[in-house]
Amino acid sequence: MELQDKYKKERKEVAHFMRRLYKHRLTTTSGGNVSLRLSDDLILITPSATDKGRMKWKEVGIVKISGENLTPHLKPSIETAMHLSIYRKKKEIIAIVHAHPVFASLFTAIKSKINTNLTAEAKAILGDPLFVKYAVMGSKALAEVAAENILKSDILLLENHGILTTGSSLLQAFDKIEVLENAAKMTLMSEMTGRKRPLDKERIMELERLFR
Repeated sequence: MELQDKYKKERKEVAHFMRRLYKHRLTTTSGGNVSLRLSDDLILITPSATDKGRMKWKEVGIVKISGENLTPHLKPSIETAMHLSIYRKKKEIIAIVHAHPVFASLFTAIKSKINTNLTAEAKAILGDPLFVKYAVMGSKALAEVAAENILKSDILLLENHGILTTGSSLLQAFDKIEVLENAAKMTLMSEMTGRKRPLDKERIMELERLFR
């Protein structure tokens, strides 16, 4: 069996979650990237210059953790180096989702904290996302700063750029970015109304005992 067909099921899953990101307006046609660790050496990642809303499994690239492209007919995402750096840094990570949801990304531009204490779901799933200082997209500097900070949090707010989430599965990484976008919306709404009753310390500790 050829390498490309061998991982058909997994490539279908990656393409599915990329289309899902677009369908739920968590990214744009040309923005965002999704990856999945197959083994210590192989990674699946979405390509550049592809319609994210109509992505097919054959368009999902296969690369080695070293960076070698095993699907040379496909152009890997410009953020491939960032994904690979994170996988090398933290072996427990199985999936990465990077996108530009409007509300959550707004907080990376205004340099303000998304309040994850407004609902139990957000606190349990997101914890405290980490703000990461600006680096040019697709650059070695961004790959380095993302990998460095992924040891501190599995959700990164990339300054003036977007959001990166990681997980033990594609579903978990996707869930985090979706819940984060909702938390960003709620933060804005609560600030606009001037009324909020976030979880108190006792309730947060209770959640930590249950989910951490």
